[in-house]
Amino acid sequence: MTITRSDVRQAAARIAPFVRRTPVVVLAGSGLGLPHDVVVKLEQLQHSGSFKARGAFNTLLSADVPATGVIAASGGNHGAAVAYAAQRLGHRATIFVPAAAPAAKLERIRRYDAEVVAVGRDYAEAHRASVEEETRTGALRVHAYDQPEVVAGQGTVAAELSEQAPDLDTVLIAVGGGGLIAGCASWYTDSLRVVGVEPERAPTLHAARAAGHPVDVEVGGRAADALGARRLGGIAAEVAARYVDDAVLVPDDAIREAQRLLWEELRVLAEPGGATALAALLSGAHVAAAGDRVGVVVCGANLDPASWSVLPETGV
Repeated sequence: MTITRSDVRQAAARIAPFVRRTPVVVLAGSGLGLPHDVVVKLEQLQHSGSFKARGAFNTLLSADVPATGVIAASGGNHGAAVAYAAQRLGHRATIFVPAAAPAAKLERIRRYDAEVVAVGRDYAEAHRASVEEETRTGALRVHAYDQPEVVAGQGTVAAELSEQAPDLDTVLIAVGGGGLIAGCASWYTDSLRVVGVEPERAPTLHAARAAGHPVDVEVGGRAADALGARRLGGIAAEVAARYVDDAVLVPDDAIREAQRLLWEELRVLAEPGGATALAALLSGAHVAAAGDRVGVVVCGANLDPASWSVLPETGV
């Protein structure tokens, strides 16, 4: 399934009244132990706490939503985004989540008046249950990452960033199921290097590249609630084969360090999945070429308050 720049451009126009144009800041390399600065896209400031609101709004605004509303499966962020978009547009929403989904993310979903159904051990099981309910009710499906309208919506992150930082050479983007990187790479095509960054314990893109096609992986680790898809989406696999230049893996310790540095240097709170792209630079998984101007998307901030102890300065 090909997503074009035109698809992303149309999505940007469609969702503009409903999403934030998130800011870009320059993070000094001296504070990161790097020989270069980093351009950071603060997408964790988006409505519902992550980039996912873009794809949710584009999907709902592109369809005739039935009276039974919308339905989604999510580890948390996508569910919050769909619930928020449905509330803004006056639709019912039912969100299926794994039984072990973080309480903070479930509370955010419920805050947007959605019905929450906790079922299964992980995203894949919650997704199967949501498909059964969709078949029974006729509700509109909003897939977390493998739906053209969703991917085009997520690509508007890159459309904005290309205006805010037009001279980037490389952009690092976290990967779970691949909706964000697929949308962004579809916008950038061959105009710069796009690098996917994954936790070592959730390597969907890395495994797909090694096998030549999407394969199931075991999922765990610090960022599993946000980047915990078992298999790369079909759209992402096709786009990545064309436009993603590299896929690197980062350990949980580097993700934790990226969270800490985002707080210390920018006073930005990021969840583990949101900080994963920056972790590639801190861990050396990606080393920028001399003179490269590097961008990083910080993609989520739905942090469970119980995990705030990663930020020792705060004392909480």
